[in-house]
Amino acid sequence: MCMADDGHDRGTGGADGEATFSALPEDSMEDLYENAPCGYLSTLLDGQIAKVNKTLLDWLGYRREDLVGRRRFADLLTVGGRLYHETHFAPLLSMQGEVHGIALELKTADGSRLPVLVTSTVKRDDDGRPLLIRTTVVDARDRRAYETELLRARQEADRERDRLQTLATTLQRTLLPPVLDDVPGLEVAARYYIASVDEVGGDFYDLFPLDRGTWGLFLGDVRGKGADAAAITSLARYTLRAAAVYNSDPASVLDHLNTVLTHEDNEVEPRFCTVIFGLLAPTDHGAFRITLASGGHPPAIRMRADGTAHYVPTPGGQLIGALPDADIATTTVRLEPGDTLLFYTDGLTEAHIDQSGGRYGEEALLDFARSLAPTTAAATVRAISGVLDCLGAGVDDDTAVLAVSAPGPGERRRRAPVPETGAP
Repeated sequence: MCMADDGHDRGTGGADGEATFSALPEDSMEDLYENAPCGYLSTLLDGQIAKVNKTLLDWLGYRREDLVGRRRFADLLTVGGRLYHETHFAPLLSMQGEVHGIALELKTADGSRLPVLVTSTVKRDDDGRPLLIRTTVVDARDRRAYETELLRARQEADRERDRLQTLATTLQRTLLPPVLDDVPGLEVAARYYIASVDEVGGDFYDLFPLDRGTWGLFLGDVRGKGADAAAITSLARYTLRAAAVYNSDPASVLDHLNTVLTHEDNEVEPRFCTVIFGLLAPTDHGAFRITLASGGHPPAIRMRADGTAHYVPTPGGQLIGALPDADIATTTVRLEPGDTLLFYTDGLTEAHIDQSGGRYGEEALLDFARSLAPTTAAATVRAISGVLDCLGAGVDDDTAVLAVSAPGPGERRRRAPVPETGAP
């Protein structure tokens, strides 16, 4: 409700205000000095205390006669403070005539320490000659307590961060195979590149034996990061292995994973991933037949023994877990001796290459693959690792790389190396 203006002064305004202020007790300059909310002292140029107010005396527990004419300002400092005063504070004050907000500690009469902030100014006469030094002392106990608590909280946060990083790294390792299976007649290599040690990524891969001399291979990328992504990663990895044992047809394997993910409770956060699954089987003359099915995953790159390289088109390819009935089809590749097949997640192609937001991209990756061909699985993974290392902080998403190659004529087949895990 609005009140009408009755024409009278309100509060302390007008004549009533003047009467109120005039009734207050008059402040004397001496009282203001002695009982100020901060400490004051004046010293001669050699530091001998000439004047000190009651506030500072109360803080330190001294009588006036204990200090005036008997002690120097430096005598009130701790050993470290005295050293700093002589080597920094006093020379700086002499050169520029004032020093502001220096953190020091004063010794009290009972031997305890009082953290303070000190500001000193040189008073000069009309001719500019220095007469004395005026010093203001502010009690910094609350500030020191705050800083101590802040430091403690930061140290605790650092310890917690280290603990979470260790937990994330350990969890990440459990989601990857400790070693890739040894496939006779095939070289296999892999690397997992960690973009951030603070979070668990959702990339995964595996290679494992099936029946009748065949092997299953997959590489995928779960949406998101953290504990939820880790849970889906684990579910996807073990579902793919189990489904492949039941029916090794790649389209059927991905269809089974799609059914599992779409039946998960995903009302709050959609649970989907991109996956490429391959069924490997040796054929004649050291070649391999690889049947691939892709669920929205970037296509593999085939680097041939003749020095060419191209993407392997995978038809269909809807995200796994996004729709109840995903359209999944297969394609077959014949890996001849000297050929290499590269699988990767989009953390590589979507890495930033400059401040303007430019991405590494599919074309750059294909050009790089062409520069490598012909090559081997191990050499390919080493080369891609070099690219990731060079991109450094530009790789803001975890990246998994998996390569398989059929050794060319005269090449000795190498045992599958232990997968590498790296961070920028």
